Amino acid sequence: MSIQELIDRGALFAVSHSGGKDSQAMLKVVRDLVPDKQILVIHATLPGVEWEGTERHVYETCKGLDVITVQAVKTFEEMVERRGMWPSPKYRQCTSDLKRGPIEKGIRGYLKANPQFDGLVVSCVGLRAEESTSRAKAETFKYSKRNSKAGREWYDWLPIHEMLVDRVFLTIAQADQDPHWAYAAGMSRLSCCFCIMSSLEDLKTAARLNPELYARYVALEKKLDHTFLMPRKGQAPRGLEEVTGIKVQFNS
Repeated sequence: MSIQELIDRGALFAVSHSGGKDSQAMLKVVRDLVPDKQILVIHATLPGVEWEGTERHVYETCKGLDVITVQAVKTFEEMVERRGMWPSPKYRQCTSDLKRGPIEKGIRGYLKANPQFDGLVVSCVGLRAEESTSRAKAETFKYSKRNSKAGREWYDWLPIHEMLVDRVFLTIAQADQDPHWAYAAGMSRLSCCFCIMSSLEDLKTAARLNPELYARYVALEKKLDHTFLMPRKGQAPRGLEEVTGIKVQFNS
């Protein structure tokens, strides 16, 4: 099965859009191939922890397309408190519980409400090989046995897997769009304001731009006695204040 065959069969192309540069470039690539009537943009909103204006940015860059917003029943901070620990690169519950789960549920609901697609769907994600060794090994196109149930035929596609970051920004410009404002403010990636996968410079920038959220995270580290970032092998855990060098002044 090829992408063109799925387009010709009238499949729904469900594009997961975080508001970040990769999602934005991916949508341009998909839109150049797939008729608008076969595209659904789906955004998993993360109340309280995503960048200001993210949902608005998604809608503004998806004009002419169906766009839906989904949300998990729990917030990121609620998830962390219930678990008594932060997510880690190995156990990324934030991705599975707050993004992938609600997005897949949203796609299933949309398919049910739109029988013209006959349960045929291609889920598109803007994951790129350049980002990490593990992402470089990801399959760019595959049949999803897990989601192909109840009459659904489901495929997963990574449309910009081989695209390099310079090309990402060029693709956005070719769509006559601007990336989210946080990039111009100094961020190299856009997910949650603070991400366990963030670079040191991104953490510092996010702390400067989101001082109230940063203070909540520092307070939660102390409450749980568990650091936001996993310690490197052979090193002791370090809290956000120590890592970034930015102290929080709490009222006594």
